Amino acid sequence: MRFLSWLIFISLFAASCKNETDEFALTQPSEYVALAKGKYITYRLDSLVFVQQGRTEETHYYQEKHEVDAEVKDALGRPSFRIFRYLRDTAGLKSWSPAGTYFITATNGTLEVIEDNLRVVKLAAPLKEGAIWKGNSYLGTEPYASKFSFSNDDDMGKWDFIVKSTGLTISIYGKTYNDVITIDGIDESLNVPITDPRSFATRSLYTEKYAKRIGMISQDFILWEYQPSTAPGNNSGTKTGFGVKRRIIDHN
Repeated sequence: MRFLSWLIFISLFAASCKNETDEFALTQPSEYVALAKGKYITYRLDSLVFVQQGRTEETHYYQEKHEVDAEVKDALGRPSFRIFRYLRDTAGLKSWSPAGTYFITATNGTLEVIEDNLRVVKLAAPLKEGAIWKGNSYLGTEPYASKFSFSNDDDMGKWDFIVKSTGLTISIYGKTYNDVITIDGIDESLNVPITDPRSFATRSLYTEKYAKRIGMISQDFILWEYQPSTAPGNNSGTKTGFGVKRRIIDHN
């Protein structure tokens, strides 16, 4: 009986390990990108900015191409891929203009992006519905302090990145994408829409979708803060921050 019980225990343990191994192997983040020289994704980019000292908001529209340039080493010496970013008009009539560089590092279980010395774990295995990780855990306090004076980024390191859904089929600009996962980071707001201009307001949103063997196909990333005027009788305030909306329009 002891021997039989031991055999049953070993069998159950082995089956459990096999299931966990299979699950991990089948949900590697590297499956949700295409990292080879010359691979690209083109997006429709809507960029929300605040002008006139934050008194006016504008949305600027572009086509944006992210193209894999070469395999390199990232800041930690790990094998990585350098990505070039380009911009042009929404109609695609003008030539591409360089618009920055970032790095994608696919490890055994994560997909990391490093840009402007900000390191974010975009995806982490296992990519099953409900999985959670701290995607911004490598960010310091107030990572956007050099660009924006707001409080939205104070606790970004605590954000829970959650696999909201998997196995989706979605359509973007008339094109269908299969095996899509949705990653949610935050969706919080205060006094939005701003019904009382004399009160503080804030908006924070982060969500992305990835298609297997393609990459990120959509993104909404918004961080802004509204400060009411302190002048007596002045009901107009100012906003600071940004908003980015990306939707795939082409890839190879």
